[in-house]
Amino acid sequence: METYQVDGGRALEALGDPTRRTIFESLVAAPKPVVELAELLPVSRPAVSQHLKVLKEAGLVTGQAEGTRRVYRARPAAVAAMREYLDRMWDQALAAFAAAVEQDTEAERDARERPEPMKEQKS
Repeated sequence: METYQVDGGRALEALGDPTRRTIFESLVAAPKPVVELAELLPVSRPAVSQHLKVLKEAGLVTGQAEGTRRVYRARPAAVAAMREYLDRMWDQALAAFAAAVEQDTEAERDARERPEPMKEQKS
């Protein structure tokens, strides 16, 4: 059994290519050999193999020999890793937003509490 550590950011980067994303989505639906994947795409079998190599290096898919062909499958752990990565990014974004709102609120409160400057009166 092949084991790959999945880096959520690297996995998302690998899925940045539309062809790789289509391959991955197809493999999420069901395992497939290169021949079947190539039939779904406007690219050659060697090109599909190259895309699979990138997906495999990113830890998104795994391949296993079955008879004379190699069948590829999406790795559920990869989906979980991408979700964890996005959750962390989302949590950081929300924390930054909350800090910015708090800073703006404090600035507004300070402005309200500051006395108005005295205006010169004309004679």
